[in-house]
Amino acid sequence: MGEWQPLAGPSRQVALEILLDGPLSRAELSRRVGLSPGSLTRLTKPMVESGLLVEVEGGPTDARVGRPSQPLDLDADAHHFVGIKLTGDSAIGVLTTLRADVLATVERPITDATPSAVAELVLEIMDELQVQVPGGRPLTGLGVSLGGRVANHSEVRWGPYLNWVDVPFGEILAAHTSVPIVLANDLTSLTEATHWFGAGRNSDRFVLLTIGAGVGYGLVVHNKVVDSPDVTLGLIGHYPLIPDGPLCDRGHRGCALSLLTVGAITSQLGTALGRDVGYDEALDLAAKGDPAARAVVGRAGRALGKLIAAAANFTMPELVVLGGEGVRLAEVAHEELLAGLHADRHPSAAELPMVQQPADFSEWARGAAVVAIQTFVLGTSS
Repeated sequence: MGEWQPLAGPSRQVALEILLDGPLSRAELSRRVGLSPGSLTRLTKPMVESGLLVEVEGGPTDARVGRPSQPLDLDADAHHFVGIKLTGDSAIGVLTTLRADVLATVERPITDATPSAVAELVLEIMDELQVQVPGGRPLTGLGVSLGGRVANHSEVRWGPYLNWVDVPFGEILAAHTSVPIVLANDLTSLTEATHWFGAGRNSDRFVLLTIGAGVGYGLVVHNKVVDSPDVTLGLIGHYPLIPDGPLCDRGHRGCALSLLTVGAITSQLGTALGRDVGYDEALDLAAKGDPAARAVVGRAGRALGKLIAAAANFTMPELVVLGGEGVRLAEVAHEELLAGLHADRHPSAAELPMVQQPADFSEWARGAAVVAIQTFVLGTSS
């Protein structure tokens, strides 16, 4: 799927340290990667000459030589990536730098969910974003994420939202472009983005909870994403939260899916009001004090608090990150969320910092780009 040339050995380690924490002085780099100053200079010289690394001003003065040192940083514009998130009815694409800064965004509807048609749409979005790369540089990589199970970063074994089974989607794309391609599960890629460039960047151990069309759970332990085929099953969605809650489609009463998804909230409020209700309208009505909306949204907020408590009690994270297109629930039902959280946490338990991501599908697309960035830097997703 295109010629992928990831960095290797000490060069990869140096680039990774600078990518995540730069700019860094040569002395600090030497300490981090375990190389002598001379070896580091020889290693980084071709990386500077190629333009991947740049020397920046503002380093501390080195008393031994009587002149300021020049820290090394990474030229984030040396490489550009496209990330595309596929839902059941739309494709959202972003153009990013090597540090996952979003430069442009494109969204298109999926009107034909056959693999060939979706591949054509993905390539159209990629081409549209590629022309916006500064200086007309070629793309370094394309990342595509979707809900479901992905094998070998190339094959969609199961894509429920697109009704795909055993689709060699990477090969289909690669037949029409030379840009290197990597496929990933959407929750795993969002967790990776949160880990490398987001709210969890400096956390050794954190939990990501997402609410939207489903309920997702990502975990980082010892500075590494915990990955498993079971991530694709959304098992946390059937975690019981409220005994007398509504039923989910599998007959579970009061589980996360029956209470927290966008569809669950709009369906329950629509039934109460006798008309169709959109998600933002449901939250707006709750914020304005509508009794029916307050009942549905408040119960969902309490359930979210209980889910956060369960995740924290089992994994003892340093941080909880809330994301997904339905995450505004955490704002509108904040008091109920805290009540549910405190009800299921020990009074002496450590404070639990919580950070909320934007309720934007472009965050998921950025996650797809990050998996492509990881593949470029590491040779595989981390």
